[in-house]
Amino acid sequence: MKLAASAYPLTWFDHFDDYAAHLGTWVGEAAAEGAQLLTFPEYGAMELTSLGGRAVSENLEAGLHEVARWKPAVDAAHQELAARHGLYILGASGPAFNGPRPVNRATLYGPDGIIGHQDKQIMTRFERETWDVVAGRGLRAFDTDLGRIGVVICYDSEFPLLARALVEQGAEILLAPSCTDSFAGFTRVRVGSMARALENQCVVLHSPTVGNCDFCPAVDENIGAASIYGPPDRGFPPGGILAEGALNSAGWTMADISLETIRDLRRDGGVLNHAHWPEQADRLATA
Repeated sequence: MKLAASAYPLTWFDHFDDYAAHLGTWVGEAAAEGAQLLTFPEYGAMELTSLGGRAVSENLEAGLHEVARWKPAVDAAHQELAARHGLYILGASGPAFNGPRPVNRATLYGPDGIIGHQDKQIMTRFERETWDVVAGRGLRAFDTDLGRIGVVICYDSEFPLLARALVEQGAEILLAPSCTDSFAGFTRVRVGSMARALENQCVVLHSPTVGNCDFCPAVDENIGAASIYGPPDRGFPPGGILAEGALNSAGWTMADISLETIRDLRRDGGVLNHAHWPEQADRLATA
């Protein structure tokens, strides 16, 4: 199958139809290349703050509510595109209100509609201390015709037990959408994602926001490169990088993968990190 990770710049829109057309162009370009699973970044949905005008987009609190109110229309646009092209899309994450404060939610769409959503589990200091975006509860691996897929949103990718919980639910592909405002932040997600691919012997798609955004202070600076990682072992590149885009370069990065290669590696790789994971607890118990 062909996987596609986006390096996505945030754009100003005067009307929702402009956003829908923009999204359609991005999805159409990936579909034309044969991509079957597309990943958009964390907080890419914050570009929808522009629909409220500058007074809304430049206000941290008002922007959260503006994006959240467009969620039904965003869902409809993604569902139409997934059905038209016959593919799977992890939409750009954004705020969703289950209560008084929002979670950071990414929704997975398939040809037959919404498959489910994943809320970010561990919040950054900005989310906790300034923005008051709260943690979601629960991790779920999604069954698709392409295999079982898990989502670790940005900071979540830096915590191995979260990814491991998804892998123990059968995930063979992890999606890591991110939004980072420094090279150091991007590197943390990159290193975390590569480590998750190594220790779980799986494939990880890393999809960041890129470029400056002068209308939404929560996502005003964005640094990253889209990448697709695998375990550095048999059947995969020795450096663990299946494909990597240029730093801060907007567009799609794609790679062909085989789930059978992942399964073979887990059964008979040069190392067996996936199978040997439980031994850690035994060693710690007797230390």
